[in-house]
Amino acid sequence: MFTKRIRMCALLLAVMMVMATAAGCGSSATNSDGGQGGDEKKEPAYKELTVYSALPETELPFYFNAFTQDTGIKVNYVRLSAGEMLTRVKAEASNPNASVMYGGSTDNFIAAAKDGLLEPYSSPELANVPDEYKDPDAVWSPFYVGALAFACNKDWFEKNNLEYPKTWQDLLKPEFKGQISMAHPSTSGTSFTILATIVQMMGEDKAWDYLAKLNKNVRQYTKAGAAPPMEVALGEAAIALTFSHDGLKPANEGYPIEVVFPEDGTGYEVGAIALIKGGAEKEQENAKLFIDWVLSQRGQECFIESKSNRLPINVNAKVSDGLEKISDINVIDYDAVWSGENRTRLIEEFTAKIDNAGSLKE
Repeated sequence: MFTKRIRMCALLLAVMMVMATAAGCGSSATNSDGGQGGDEKKEPAYKELTVYSALPETELPFYFNAFTQDTGIKVNYVRLSAGEMLTRVKAEASNPNASVMYGGSTDNFIAAAKDGLLEPYSSPELANVPDEYKDPDAVWSPFYVGALAFACNKDWFEKNNLEYPKTWQDLLKPEFKGQISMAHPSTSGTSFTILATIVQMMGEDKAWDYLAKLNKNVRQYTKAGAAPPMEVALGEAAIALTFSHDGLKPANEGYPIEVVFPEDGTGYEVGAIALIKGGAEKEQENAKLFIDWVLSQRGQECFIESKSNRLPINVNAKVSDGLEKISDINVIDYDAVWSGENRTRLIEEFTAKIDNAGSLKE
């Protein structure tokens, strides 16, 4: 099972990250169309790669440009929400148009693996990743970790003389009616992790009752998980349910956001990357090289320059200053395998009982 003793693992990561000395992404990232880098592997004959990614659009150039600089391989990509990415890979199963799924929670990748959509690949860089995070079958590879949190608009709370929510139950308070923004689990990996977390914490019956009450305070559901923090940043909502790295991004840009971790426990994601089964043969070596690069110290330290606030999973990689360690957060024993196996059922129930996804905001 993928259920982890995350505290011990995170402590190991934190200690080894502090010991790391290598440089980050730095100035090596250039435009995605050219450049040669210091990669020691044989230069590929075909110099392009097609990727589907659920990472935010603002981050992707940092990673793809640096990869191109190092390898000479141009990345063609389509940015999708995590749910959309999985749906597209399913729809294209007989004739895939991309070679790599990149980003989003392991829940999505477990579901994709269950449907036979992924090709196993055991990168040599996995030697630098704690075993507790890995897929034992190496169908997908982990490359970052992050916890769920509440991103709160400091100005709104100050103006209304209210305290930040400290627990999941606090979100049900009447003063938050119409002030909560979250994505829809049918399209967002972030929101599916929220759904699975609540079900695992409360049990299914209590979880559906809770979600029905929470729905009364939700302003609207968005398509992508990165959208709610920006709504809070712009003062359109008071609270976003999000991953901490997505909530911290607008805060680092100067928006009045405070990120709060629920005291009664929270779920987390381990972001993943994988080969799409049946991807273009001419791209396969490039796809494997990209996975190696993403898991490498070099690729992981691009999180610093992109200001993504993601915690790298390679034990040799540096971490951005000021990030709260996972070991300091009250995370639940989140079962990603169970979540992946029950993903379709839980989303169908949410759509039937809570919100039918009829009017999602981009």
